[in-house]
Amino acid sequence: MIRTVPTRPFEGQKPGTSGLRKKVRVFQTPGYVENFIQSIFDCQAGLDGSTLIIGGDGRYLNREVIQIALKMAAANGVSRVRVGKGGLLSTPAVSHLIRTSGAIGGLVLSASHNPGGPEEDFGVKFNIANGGPAPERETDAIFARTQTIERYLVLDADDISLDQMGEHRLGSLVVEVIDPVADYAALMETLFDFDAIRSLIRGGFTLTFDAMHAVTGPYAHEILERRLGAAVGSVINGTPLPDFGGGHPDPNLVHAHELYETMMGPTAPDFGAASDGDGDRNLVIGRGRFVSPSDSLAILTANAQLTPAYADGLVGVARSMPTSAAVDRVAEALGIAHYETPTGWKFFGNLLDADRVTLCGEESAGAGSSHVREKDGLWAVLLWLNILAVRRQSVATIVDEHWARYGRNYYARHDYEALDAGDADALMKAVRDQMPGLPDRSFGPLTVVSADDFAYTDVTDGSITDHQGIRVLFEGGSRVVFRLSGTGTSGATLRVYLERYEPATGNLHRDPSEVLASCVAAAEAIAAIHERTGRLAPDVVT
Repeated sequence: MIRTVPTRPFEGQKPGTSGLRKKVRVFQTPGYVENFIQSIFDCQAGLDGSTLIIGGDGRYLNREVIQIALKMAAANGVSRVRVGKGGLLSTPAVSHLIRTSGAIGGLVLSASHNPGGPEEDFGVKFNIANGGPAPERETDAIFARTQTIERYLVLDADDISLDQMGEHRLGSLVVEVIDPVADYAALMETLFDFDAIRSLIRGGFTLTFDAMHAVTGPYAHEILERRLGAAVGSVINGTPLPDFGGGHPDPNLVHAHELYETMMGPTAPDFGAASDGDGDRNLVIGRGRFVSPSDSLAILTANAQLTPAYADGLVGVARSMPTSAAVDRVAEALGIAHYETPTGWKFFGNLLDADRVTLCGEESAGAGSSHVREKDGLWAVLLWLNILAVRRQSVATIVDEHWARYGRNYYARHDYEALDAGDADALMKAVRDQMPGLPDRSFGPLTVVSADDFAYTDVTDGSITDHQGIRVLFEGGSRVVFRLSGTGTSGATLRVYLERYEPATGNLHRDPSEVLASCVAAAEAIAAIHERTGRLAPDVVT
């Protein structure tokens, strides 16, 4: 029996570019999950008779919310839902399944790289029929519906087994519990030369992949160990856990410090990598050499033609505005288009759908291509492995040769987390107020060329997205960017991006902190971060 349950309008902040993220205890408030999911369903045309994909990263509350979503899908006329066994599906796997299943969209249950557990974070995101995150017009409509919703629909039924493969029934809804890995792994085999990678590994090449007790563990075990022949044990922390083993599943040098220490040690394998909670971010470290996400995107762009999927070349490349300009220099050398977009994968999705770009990426460890409409951590790792299998050089050598040709964009991001929202907003306003007077001012060796509040006009649909971060550009290609992030669940996070370009003829192996010291000083002089927030130093430096 389908029940119509009266409910009160949703109370909470507008969902961001990554969907709705809150603490678990907020999602456990009676009716909270139901209100948001019903609002999503109410905004979908053609829901009757449709197919939907549902899966998550296995974090705390994942299974419970999937059962709710299934019963609500049944009550709202959905005909078929494909859900990963155990409730698991990586975000790129959801995107792939939406595209190959002809689905109307998918529910991604994750808070991405945020920590999990009873006192930590949960999230719900809706991806549309192209496999990518819902665009702003869609998220605006969903938010508006949450403000007026008066009821939700749910089927009275017992829970189904998420661990039993095959078809199950919830009223007229067919729930297909599928292998979460198989379709994705098969896709990867069409993109990359698995024979070449297997040959590399048979020749003694060693690797370590840290799944961080998150969703990519099963994917990495299947692809890296079983299909490519890496030694058993090459994948560490490979069992998804509701609290990610008490860790923080963000693949950066702070939270993946054990992998970093291993790769910098005397017995390091040839290659190290990690991925995040839902499998859409990546960390790449060679023996003795960390590769920054911005450099990684540039190097992948320069070498993508060595792989089967991209052998005919790239039509273009896109990066988020805070990402370093390193990839722009590669695109110019290749004679292909390059785009600078706001942060948020939906902007890349428009360019990918219009066949304007093939690769895209962002500084926060996300990279992807036209194979799906999400960033894809394991895809980036496999692309690196394919390049290494063809070039037969170390990661360090490939990076050094890249810098020797294109120069080096020294780069860092300073995160000030859980700031008072009022203080963070006041800081950004103060910087905006200064912008007209910044050009031609000097801060130590840096002279300002221009300052603006980044706005983007989408080249595919003409939509305008403004207030995406304040850029202060200096002579010679250096810059500082100030931006408030929407990926946290408490307070505000100020991100300060620091970049200084060194041409190929310069010193390419200096300590980045030394090179960027002048940018740090300029950022403090402009924004008065210490004075306005009370923080003496950033919480995270990447």
